[in-house]
Amino acid sequence: MNRASLALIAAAVFLGLLVITGAFFIVNETEQVVITQFGRPVGRPITTPGLKLKVPLLQRAHYFEKRFLEWDGAPNEVPTKDKRFIYVDAYARWQITDPLKFFQRLRDERGAHSRLDDILDGETRNAIANHDLIELVRSSNREFEISGEDSEDGFPGDDARIAVGRERISRQVLTTSNTRAEDLGIVILDFQFKRINYVEQVRKEVYNRMISERQRIAEQFRSEGEGEAARIAGDQDRQLREISSEAYRQAQEIKGRADAEAARIYAAAYNKDAELYRFLRSMETLKVAMDPETVLMLGTDGELLRYLGDTR
Repeated sequence: MNRASLALIAAAVFLGLLVITGAFFIVNETEQVVITQFGRPVGRPITTPGLKLKVPLLQRAHYFEKRFLEWDGAPNEVPTKDKRFIYVDAYARWQITDPLKFFQRLRDERGAHSRLDDILDGETRNAIANHDLIELVRSSNREFEISGEDSEDGFPGDDARIAVGRERISRQVLTTSNTRAEDLGIVILDFQFKRINYVEQVRKEVYNRMISERQRIAEQFRSEGEGEAARIAGDQDRQLREISSEAYRQAQEIKGRADAEAARIYAAAYNKDAELYRFLRSMETLKVAMDPETVLMLGTDGELLRYLGDTR
């Protein structure tokens, strides 16, 4: 074998040894690597993708994410400034910006989550303790309907106004948390309150207040309906009395005019033939006063006897 063949064989063996001993490693687009030797970082972090080389057996590659990572906090019972105990559930998004500092301070993502628990939970408690409940549940001063009773005993009412609001409180937590995390090689990208709820005891009290308020509103509507029904019934009775009174007045006027017309007709007939009128009236009187068992005793000068006895 010539020297060229021996050199190729030696090179192949050397490369094989490098591969077997882990001298080569691959960095993906979503990864960044810190090389350590005997547990201590060596050189600068590797942040570009591709095939990389390290000292076999002596050096080790530690991979870290480039992408956004999530932090999901556990619900905690926290008191507000106005002494209302609430459960707060929050979440955040963070990213490793300096893998070397991250490795030196936190070692891995588990250590980062533990540190973020301390930072974000602590800043969340501080922010909530410095603000009233209304500041945490509202983000603006838009109008909303709620009973006036709920404004008592620390419950927000329709006149409650906010000076900060939930969004600004979230930004405050984000700012102060990033300040505390500056030397950890990470940046907190976003922080939000996922859920805010009353504790069980306060929640029951709120529900009872809501039920009482709905019942009060229902009673108010019923009372207003009964009052309106009474007013309508009163108007109907008044209108009925007015109509009846007007009808009676018109009937009496008609009856009076009829009586007057009858009297006028009688008077006119009497004036035309008074003798005939007296005769007719006398006959009507006899018809009413006499029956088969009646005995009349008439004087010789009476009007009835004169009509009955005069046959000429």
